[in-house]
Amino acid sequence: MFSEIRRLGAGTPVLSTNIKLRLDGLPYSNQSPPADKGVAVYFTHKKQSMCFACDRWDRVQDNIYAIAMTIGALRGIERWGSGSMVEQAFTGFVALPAPKSPYEILGVQRGASADEIDTAYRQKAKSAHPDKGGAPGAMEELNRARATLKATAA
Repeated sequence: MFSEIRRLGAGTPVLSTNIKLRLDGLPYSNQSPPADKGVAVYFTHKKQSMCFACDRWDRVQDNIYAIAMTIGALRGIERWGSGSMVEQAFTGFVALPAPKSPYEILGVQRGASADEIDTAYRQKAKSAHPDKGGAPGAMEELNRARATLKATAA
């Protein structure tokens, strides 16, 4: 799989599974199969973070192989002269950014008091509330962040 990623012109591959990996990033061969056979590989292609995932097969190695074959097929499309199709296909594999922590969402420091959390929440809600021109998703995010931090601040 890593060789297919290199042939694609991509870099910095990281394999994510529920099995222990050697220092070179490949799995040890002498361990029991995990309950979750899913595999994800993260890499950079044309300065954009990508993620391919597969949990279709019953063995981790089969899911790794499926990802390698998929990348090989995409490389084939590129070689056969339909390169724009590859770029369109890659738009679905862009890795999503990591979610913000509740502290980042509310703009408070770790260990903030319940009063500090409420004050920050009210301040942010003034612009995030749908009645004030904000989006429902933004208000939901604030509500979740406040609930999470209040539960740990008590």
